[in-house]
Amino acid sequence: MNAVMGEAILAQLADVIDSRKGGDPAASYVARLFATGDDAILKKIGEEATEVVLAAKDGSRERIVSETADLWFHCLVMLSHYGLRPQEVLDELSRRAGTSGIEEQALRKALARGL
Repeated sequence: MNAVMGEAILAQLADVIDSRKGGDPAASYVARLFATGDDAILKKIGEEATEVVLAAKDGSRERIVSETADLWFHCLVMLSHYGLRPQEVLDELSRRAGTSGIEEQALRKALARGL
């Protein structure tokens, strides 16, 4: 799969997630997440992140991929909840491409200090 296909899949999934806003929580897992609000959505991301870590510690490639897919999905729900799109995250990653992680961290710290 190429990058364009990956972006298209993320956008398509984001569209489906967006379409579940205001839906019947009894009929849609995503609608249920939206209905429960910020705390429940963010808690789910924390749970999924923990599952990714545990899968990675176990070293099972299949489980790592499956748990990461769950984490990404729930991150897409969170983005939608806050009115954001996956493209905004991809744009930020693109902006950071070619920048040293150390330089990026230093820049964020300087911005936080108001420099």
